[in-house]
Amino acid sequence: MNPTLLSDITTRLASISDTSALDASVLLAQVVHKPRTWVMSHPELTLSNEQQKQLEDSLERLEAGESFPYVLGHWEFFGLEFDITPDVLIPRPETELLVEKAIAWLQGSPVRRTVADVGTGSGIIAITIAKNVPDVRILATDISEEALEVARRNAQKLDVAKHIEFVQCDILPQHPNSLPTEGHFDLICANLPYIPTETLRSLPVFGHEPTIALDGGADGLDLFRKLMKIAPEWLAPNGMILLEIEATLGIKALDLAYDMFNQAAIHLHQDLAGHDRLLEVQL
Repeated sequence: MNPTLLSDITTRLASISDTSALDASVLLAQVVHKPRTWVMSHPELTLSNEQQKQLEDSLERLEAGESFPYVLGHWEFFGLEFDITPDVLIPRPETELLVEKAIAWLQGSPVRRTVADVGTGSGIIAITIAKNVPDVRILATDISEEALEVARRNAQKLDVAKHIEFVQCDILPQHPNSLPTEGHFDLICANLPYIPTETLRSLPVFGHEPTIALDGGADGLDLFRKLMKIAPEWLAPNGMILLEIEATLGIKALDLAYDMFNQAAIHLHQDLAGHDRLLEVQL
């Protein structure tokens, strides 16, 4: 490898990334189909014309404002590598709290094995649960057929497709009995769009990730109201709901849950940064 290649890429990314050196090495590893550690230990590496073109195309996409994970086409979540496209959100570590709670709750009972993942996106929640609870049955829904295509590919890639039924709909199908498989669920979990509309417009993510997966309406809770309204008819006895929330909406989400459920155990959990992140409702 030309000794200046990695430094040249790093310099080129410096104005658009706070981790330019790391991004440069990851990008180069992607181009040559080798682990990043291998790239770092082989300074004699040279690029073919095709590899040089791929690198240049990727750099131009980054310089045009496209997010690094979209350029790579994949991103890690919970130790698994998921394919992603601009049709789905980039997986974020905050969502691991929901997944951890879901897995622990399901593993704690030998009879709780049915799950609905509402707004599945790239499928990270449903697929990660399926990888850790082998006999689970999951309905994964999304309003976007493009997102569902990504999720289906990930389920095939990670060998859990037989455990997950993907359905295009708004929140959940019209009625539990409309499903050809299990109609009630022990657990309903969701990472719904939760950013208030006006807040979203001021964030760097606006215009770079799918707005339909981010915009939660005027107060960020529009879809939470829709889901909470219909959730009781979908839940099995003593079922649970886990909802990821925006960090500033903790109290509002808690109040909404108390308004919607008269007899339920309701808890608000914080993420590792101490921010309100997960609403738990157990009927």
